Amino acid sequence: MLFPSQRSRKSMLRITTETKKGRLTLYIEGRLTGPWVGALEQCWRELSARGERPKFYINLCGVSFIDDAGKVLLKEMHRQGGELIAEGCLNQAIVNEIVSTKTKKGSNDKDPEKKGSPIIFYIALLSLTLGAAGVRAQSQNTVPPPSTTTDSVRLSLQQAVALALKQNPTQQIAVLNAAESVQDKNISRADLLPQADLRVADSANRVNIQAEFGGQRIPGLPQHIGPYQEFSAGPTFGSSVLDLSLWKKYQSARSTMDSTKANSLSTREQVILLVVSQYIGTLRNVANVEASRSRVELAQALYDQAADLQKEGVGTGIDTLRANVELQNEKQRLIEAENDRDSSLFGLSKLLNLDPKQKVELADSLSFFETPQPGVNESIDLALSDRQEWKALQAQEKSLRYDKQSVSYSRLPALRFDGNWAYLGTSGTTGIPTYQYQASVNMPIFTSGRIHAEIVKADLEIQKIEQQKADTRNQIALDVKTALLNLDSARNEVQVANLGVQLSKQEVDQARDRFRAGVANNIEVISAQDSLARANDNQIVALYRFNQARADYARSVGQMEKTYAK
Repeated sequence: MLFPSQRSRKSMLRITTETKKGRLTLYIEGRLTGPWVGALEQCWRELSARGERPKFYINLCGVSFIDDAGKVLLKEMHRQGGELIAEGCLNQAIVNEIVSTKTKKGSNDKDPEKKGSPIIFYIALLSLTLGAAGVRAQSQNTVPPPSTTTDSVRLSLQQAVALALKQNPTQQIAVLNAAESVQDKNISRADLLPQADLRVADSANRVNIQAEFGGQRIPGLPQHIGPYQEFSAGPTFGSSVLDLSLWKKYQSARSTMDSTKANSLSTREQVILLVVSQYIGTLRNVANVEASRSRVELAQALYDQAADLQKEGVGTGIDTLRANVELQNEKQRLIEAENDRDSSLFGLSKLLNLDPKQKVELADSLSFFETPQPGVNESIDLALSDRQEWKALQAQEKSLRYDKQSVSYSRLPALRFDGNWAYLGTSGTTGIPTYQYQASVNMPIFTSGRIHAEIVKADLEIQKIEQQKADTRNQIALDVKTALLNLDSARNEVQVANLGVQLSKQEVDQARDRFRAGVANNIEVISAQDSLARANDNQIVALYRFNQARADYARSVGQMEKTYAK
């Protein structure tokens, strides 16, 4: 049994039981604190109700901490005949204290077994039991962490999906792309806001006056001035006051960010679908292995029956040979099924980005969920409102329209304010404050057709995105209709396959009885075995198709995360 912690999923209590050579051992791992004391007490009471209380052992080697309530429970378990096993200074000291306390009480009490437990013990257990019930109620909507050992990790479908959303590289890249688009939006916004720079310069200058006046020497003036030193320090700043083109570029970047986020969520849904499909396919392979093993056991029993009948003189050698051939065929199918199962587990491990050395085990099994058949029109409307691909195209179209407006508004005047303030002089001690402020209006007059070409290009991009929207809308409708068709078909297949398995089992039983009675040879038994094998395969395939159809429908309406991750 595994109990998730109330505060942290990393903190938990694991209780396992082992019966070996008539010796019952409770292995306790984790922290024996709070409501988990009540969980241990409940497990102990259940074992006691089955008559397994006498001579049992409590292994505390995996316990990291024991609170006062845990000590009280361990005292009671020890008093009832449990032997405590501990490692480490702290746990050994607690065990020694419990043992010594019982020894002292045993020397004073003639019949300790008839003496009732302390009242405080029952009060503590009652409060802990109520606390554990509250924690279980709060934990119904949370996904417990996967149970791991040093060699393997055991995952339910919900845990596998949560792990993929956390570790899958494709999903993480999509998240990073969405974060990058946010920064692109911030860069576009910066062009609309004031900006300032600080400049400090110290230079030596020598100016040719004659060159400044076109090579003519001016009487009374020297040919050059300098060298002289010039020092300046101060900020320069500027800001766009009114520029509709920059504003539309910012709106376009914001819509692009929305499109990228929608694409990220679409990738998230696709990753969930891949994990669910791989998990369901692995469950199918696991079920094939179990069915193959049961068929091997049946074939072995039929072979033993044929061999016994031959020894008794009732059966023939050909009957035994047929049974042996069928047994070897079933063993071959078992080997193939185990290979398919292991390969599928490797694929699931890759999708979850797990350590390649760590083995994966599945905690769920193929099952049938009776659900009402959704309507076509309602499902299409739901898909168009929730599918992230559709939302991404809508945001992308909006971004392209903003780009077109930005190009059109670039023809309009743009008002800008710039300035600088500097401490200027021939040295750092002789400078005086200087400044320059200016407001400017810029407007293109002639661009050689550049603006017109950019507008036409933007129109073409909008037309392309409209075609993509039409194709995506039709694809969404096709996905929904196909998923609904497969879901209804798979539901009927499950019902037919279940009936087929029942009839095949009856056929095998009747064929075995006829062969045992000598009425027929084992050809009927072999034929019945083949029918049962086909019926088992049909049942497994039907359950797989039904669960896959449910996943495909959830993906078609954009509900993958709501269905499998929450």
